[in-house]
Amino acid sequence: MNTAILSKHDLLNHWLEHRNLTRRTLEKFPEDHLFTFKVDQMRTFADLIKELLSLAVPGLHGIVHHESKPYDHDLPYTNKEELLKAWDEATPQIEKLFLQIPEERFADDYNLFGQYNFPIIHNILYFIDNEIHHRGQGFVYLRLLGIEPPFFWDRSK
Repeated sequence: MNTAILSKHDLLNHWLEHRNLTRRTLEKFPEDHLFTFKVDQMRTFADLIKELLSLAVPGLHGIVHHESKPYDHDLPYTNKEELLKAWDEATPQIEKLFLQIPEERFADDYNLFGQYNFPIIHNILYFIDNEIHHRGQGFVYLRLLGIEPPFFWDRSK
């Protein structure tokens, strides 16, 4: 017996709520530290956001269109306004692409970026988990800069 815990739409809404919180984290980040502040060997928050932007839409596009192109993380954004704009443009694309994946495909293997061959649902959960992980790094950076991050549990707009 297979009982679903989350519907496809519930999973999408969960992801979109996390995107709301990540966006609010990016908004709080001071422009003068966004591309420069980091701890030890960790990347800047701008680099982490660029990674998230380079994964979700291209990854979902590949899943929907049965394509597996190499990962490209070299995004040209150089300021906070560009990152926020790219984030806002990516969100409806994520929603549109996600809704094009039939539920019966979620168990199918897909070789994400030609490197990570897992069931589609695992790739989608990776997108969400990776975002949460990098947002947590952003929270640490904000606290080190003396800025209170958004409440981690408040994923509303």
